[in-house]
Amino acid sequence: MAEGQQIIIKRVKKVAGGAHGGAWKVAYADFVTAMMAFFLLLWLLNAVTEEQLTGISNYFAPSMASKSASGAGGILGGQVIGQGAQVSQTSSPSLVQHLPPSSIGPGGEDLTSAATEPMEGMSEEEFKEKLAEREQQKFDKAKDVLENALKGIPELQKFEGSLLVDNTPEGLRIQITDQEGLAMFPSGSSAMFGHTRALLDLVSRIVNQMPNKISITGHTDAIPFRDPSGYTNWELSADRALASRRALLMSGVPEDRVDRVVGRASSEPLVVDDPKAPRNRRISIILLRENDLTEPPQTPLAPGTKP
Repeated sequence: MAEGQQIIIKRVKKVAGGAHGGAWKVAYADFVTAMMAFFLLLWLLNAVTEEQLTGISNYFAPSMASKSASGAGGILGGQVIGQGAQVSQTSSPSLVQHLPPSSIGPGGEDLTSAATEPMEGMSEEEFKEKLAEREQQKFDKAKDVLENALKGIPELQKFEGSLLVDNTPEGLRIQITDQEGLAMFPSGSSAMFGHTRALLDLVSRIVNQMPNKISITGHTDAIPFRDPSGYTNWELSADRALASRRALLMSGVPEDRVDRVVGRASSEPLVVDDPKAPRNRRISIILLRENDLTEPPQTPLAPGTKP
């Protein structure tokens, strides 16, 4: 070897694994996990009912609502349905809906006013008949306004079949019923869904325009319900009626407007031929006809007293 010649030794450093390392396994595991979660989600969507899906949707619905009046004025002039940030401890947040322009309130028909025909010179019987006629006119207006308002709210249009409005000897009856696959309350519970609270908020705006007292009645179907504590359809229907009362009060209905709250269980079915039909499960709110519109009875005079 020549003197002064340098010897260079080249050492090749081998990296463990190299192109055949385990990094790809991590990416593959993540992919498999994501696919498993995706198929699990598809299975869950197929396993739950429409009522449960609605409850989940309502849970994630926005719960902030404005209570201020809009430029249109009136109780249905673009205001918001729902209880704003007030969230029930036993039910999902209310749906936030915007109501269409209304025909009542400032600039439109006022449900609190009646026809202005003169009523002087009438007999007592004619006077009572005229008052009853005027009250019926207000009921008819309220029915039209409520039905048209519901049709004008896209988010609530699928519940149009759940709202029944008719005239009864007691007064104007507004019923919120279950439909097949679309319940107002979870099974066996009085914790109403958000869409039920939204419908009751809509009803409250009509109730607030009328001076009449209201009756609230809860109904169930004929399917027996009993838990170990002895809780039955009677208690359930009463609790749902009380929950509806609370929802109406939260929407601004004065407490003294509520005349009675009753639970009827399945004793008064809406579908008489099918006592187990879903539509028998309902809340009935009646604007009671006024009985004190005539002059109050005069106090009898004491014997020997001249009028």
